[in-house]
Amino acid sequence: MKEKLQKLLAEGEAAILRTKNETELQEVKGSIFGKQGALTELLKEIPRLAADLRPEMGRVVNETKAKLNSLIDSRREELKLKAAEVPADFDYTIPGVAPLMGGLHPITQMRYDLDDAFRSMGFEIYQEDDITSELYAFDKLNFPPNHPARESMDTYWLEGHDTGDASRKLCLRPHLTGGSVRYMQTHKPPYRFVYPGRVYRNETTDARHERAFFQYEALIVDRDFTFTAGKVMIRSILSKVFGRDVPVRMRAGFFPFVEPGFEIDMGCLVCGGKGCSVCKHVGWIEIMPGGTPHPNVLRAAGLDPDEYTGFYVNIGLDRLVMMRYGVDDVRLFHSADLRFLKQFH
Repeated sequence: MKEKLQKLLAEGEAAILRTKNETELQEVKGSIFGKQGALTELLKEIPRLAADLRPEMGRVVNETKAKLNSLIDSRREELKLKAAEVPADFDYTIPGVAPLMGGLHPITQMRYDLDDAFRSMGFEIYQEDDITSELYAFDKLNFPPNHPARESMDTYWLEGHDTGDASRKLCLRPHLTGGSVRYMQTHKPPYRFVYPGRVYRNETTDARHERAFFQYEALIVDRDFTFTAGKVMIRSILSKVFGRDVPVRMRAGFFPFVEPGFEIDMGCLVCGGKGCSVCKHVGWIEIMPGGTPHPNVLRAAGLDPDEYTGFYVNIGLDRLVMMRYGVDDVRLFHSADLRFLKQFH
């Protein structure tokens, strides 16, 4: 058996030195150490040897194995160095190939711009998981038990949502506002924070709507905060994001988690307010709900509504991006079509 091992070592060394690349080296290694490899087959003979010869043969096998592994490692390093060598006939005057440059997705860039704008106003950035519960998505936000938003035609519920208490009925978050309640429960007032993230709605997609889209929530809660200050905040943020003053209007609207509540619109920048398909030909586009947090929401967060008030907005991030670039179909931003996205790099 010693002669077989010596022959295997000599043949293995020659085969290793003949290899020209990593692939060939791996093939040689497999022919020696693989399940059907030469060394593996020799190991099967040891149990058939006389008992007094087995220890000596085991030692020789291990030595042979170590030598072959060392040869393979050395050859691998040689091949790496050789691959890094510049050919003698290399022409240094040939122009190089410019690497492909990536860039931030326009929605991501808008989010970062909003982060910077709100940080400059003293806001903290908050984030949470995409999965929430009925307790935080609806119950703590003052949604009535029979509200249609709780139905599967609006919300993506996870398996098992029809059993157990509200804290165990899980869904993909249909909005960010429940996370704001969780933030208030785990931090001390006053609050001044923003909460960006993706939300999910079971609805038909069109030029203005997606099933998975981005929101950007902002909330201020304090003992003394006027509604007028909230409107000034909206104008300030939009002017920072767009680099100029943007027309803003507020219309009365109903949302379970605010009282009073408002629909907040901005002048359509796609058509300049003249009317187009994006703004439904009215010159305005809804970008966020807003208002004062409902007393029941403040109570759910452990606050006394007689002591605290505030201002809340939930910005439709995708629509802001549409306004920034004058794009009339939100689905383009979620299409992963590089022909469209590369223009924003």
